[in-house]
Amino acid sequence: MEAFGFQQAAATRIAERFVHYAANPLMIDRLTTVPFLQTLVSITGSGKTLILADTIAQIRDRLPVQPVVLWISKGKIVVSQAYANLSSGKYADNLPGFNVKPLLQLVPTDLEDTASALLLVATVGKFAIEDSEGGDRKVFQAQLDLASASLWTLLARRLTDKGIRRPLIVVYDEGHNLSDLQTRRLLELAPDALISASATMALPSRLEPTINRLKTDRGWQESDFITAVSSKDVVNSGLVKERIAIGGYVTPMETAVDALLADMADAKLAATELPISFAPKAIYVCSTNTVDGVPISEDVKRPFQERQARPIQIWRHLVENAGIDPSKIVIYSQLKFAPGFPPPASLRLLSGGDNDYTSFLQGEYEHIIFNLGLQEGWDDPACSFAYIDKEMASARQITQVIGRVLRQPGAQHYTNPILNTAHFYIRSDERGVFDEILEDVKNQLVKDYPAVGLNIKQGVTGRILDKVLPEPPRTVPMIGIHSAEAKEPIAKIINGMIDFSSDVANTIGQGSRMLVLQRIGDGSEANYEWIEVEHSNRVTARAIFRRELQRLYSGALRRAGGPINLVDIELPKFDALVELTSPAADHIRQIARQVVETYISNSRIFQNDFDSPYTVGPVMVDPLSAVEFSKSLHKRYSGLNPLELRFAKALDKSQRIWARNPVNSGFYIPLLDLASSATYWPDFLVWVDKTIFAIDTKGDHLLTDATLGKLFEIDTLGDPAKLVLRLISEGEAQVSASGQIIKLSNIGYTVWSWKSGKLHAQHAEDERATIKLALG
Repeated sequence: MEAFGFQQAAATRIAERFVHYAANPLMIDRLTTVPFLQTLVSITGSGKTLILADTIAQIRDRLPVQPVVLWISKGKIVVSQAYANLSSGKYADNLPGFNVKPLLQLVPTDLEDTASALLLVATVGKFAIEDSEGGDRKVFQAQLDLASASLWTLLARRLTDKGIRRPLIVVYDEGHNLSDLQTRRLLELAPDALISASATMALPSRLEPTINRLKTDRGWQESDFITAVSSKDVVNSGLVKERIAIGGYVTPMETAVDALLADMADAKLAATELPISFAPKAIYVCSTNTVDGVPISEDVKRPFQERQARPIQIWRHLVENAGIDPSKIVIYSQLKFAPGFPPPASLRLLSGGDNDYTSFLQGEYEHIIFNLGLQEGWDDPACSFAYIDKEMASARQITQVIGRVLRQPGAQHYTNPILNTAHFYIRSDERGVFDEILEDVKNQLVKDYPAVGLNIKQGVTGRILDKVLPEPPRTVPMIGIHSAEAKEPIAKIINGMIDFSSDVANTIGQGSRMLVLQRIGDGSEANYEWIEVEHSNRVTARAIFRRELQRLYSGALRRAGGPINLVDIELPKFDALVELTSPAADHIRQIARQVVETYISNSRIFQNDFDSPYTVGPVMVDPLSAVEFSKSLHKRYSGLNPLELRFAKALDKSQRIWARNPVNSGFYIPLLDLASSATYWPDFLVWVDKTIFAIDTKGDHLLTDATLGKLFEIDTLGDPAKLVLRLISEGEAQVSASGQIIKLSNIGYTVWSWKSGKLHAQHAEDERATIKLALG
């Protein structure tokens, strides 16, 4: 799976920090290093598993000995998914040369053979026990037919057939579950690194001595222990939904569920119009065997129609009142039924057994009723709706559920905003208590998901957000990148790339040294010494080329028509194995830079008048803060910042048809610039006769040379409406002869445009005059 730029950058940061530390680590004793510590802090849905896989791949590339990686997590479901994805699934290609297997299948020859890196997958339950002598954990028992020592002892030694101890990297997915007992057991292995991933920074107290050593002896600050991923980068990538909508219902359960079903019906209709459609899903979180409002268990010796357990009540409402097909509904909890009082044959009940999760995934259910037991490990992006019953409606439980609904289907935002929104329908009995819970949830979400839009509506009886359709419908020609003229010069560059397949001298790294522990002698006379190793593991020229391409040009590997598509990446010369610090690797990186620069200089942004245009879609508005307009395609907008609101009002007074253009899901323009993001979304679209103006507004503090790089003339291939770009900034400014921005005053606004190959700046005193200049 191709990593986004922010994912690769995070992985590279951790790998480089580790290698820098491992070149001169702190010591606990003569044979044991103080482990490198790092927490990947990134929101749910950001691709933490992919980042961790890329991290260990990059660490492996930089090490002189093939490492052993112990990949652990708390839940069986998470671990089984990790094993499937890392061994043969979607992340297998990110781990070339790794032998992936369950920990309990480890045999001594796996450790002795250094031909490939070794990745072992396990739950913490395999080793997190107090008494390793008296327990029944297989990891602490000797496999007498294979070795005299236990798996745990073999892993602690991890000696190759030449007596070299292999580096051990411990990776803890969902690292917020890391406990003191687990940490103590892991430290018994003398790991070289402990890398965890979590949405929040959380380390057990057992690691305090290690943290203090790194702070005292190496001067580490708190930031040195953390690699944080920007939530804005995650949202802009399309991996997570761009909005969270929460409605508080002090109503019967049926009212809140009906509101959910109405929104879900709209989402289903919108999904059917996509090139690759999907079926939106909903979860219903409630207690299992208790009656509404009563904290005691229900009498299960009653006919099904008389049962009051919350899952049954929700199921009956969905089936009997809403007309949902029972085959689309599953109850995933330990709901009890007494002999002689069975449920209907159409009710699907899974109790969470070993085989139940597999059955659950195969069922393709659209309505899932559960009691939080399904949370960790299940991450279906099609899930966009959640009803949370009052017994489960604490701030902590609500924020836990949000992660299950935040992932974005198809990893892209759509024109219809209902498909980009995570909807929550939370029921309670007491308005005052509920208001406090929602305030706590709001504060936590602002902290954890600062780049995700948040709408909270209390005292709801219907839908949370209003959908506003465009009236009349309008279109904008799509903008693309024409790169045919870059193909031939890029081919010449690739032809000039040296083939290092038979080269020895130039494929060896220089100046990269690291200490490894080696056993000298055998038996009781054996001793251990640290020896210096100069070379690192080898990687393919292809891997170096692709990684550099992605680093230099955001979206280079993912975006259709990018520079990678103009390179014959399967040429035999890309199979050459080289060390990362070798002259050969430097040459390959230079070739990648030349390819990107050639692609940019020989490509052009054009108006595609032959393909289907972008059609302005509906918008979701918060009825409590929405502002009405008379000339806009949508009669109401919410969420405008103060500068945008001023110009929205000015556009409305201009008597021109205009629309607010949503970021990530609206009309976008690709860029050909190393210094800028791959695309940008102008704030407003304005239709003036046969011209469409794309206008972006920027505060004075956001006006930079890179911002002005978004202004250029767009070539057309036909003769319809022409797209023209404009930028509006606060204050009066101009461009010097050297191309520098000069701020003249704080008065009024500056309209920036690109005409006849030059950047022009025009000053206006107020919003009305500014719009007149912008549309001129």
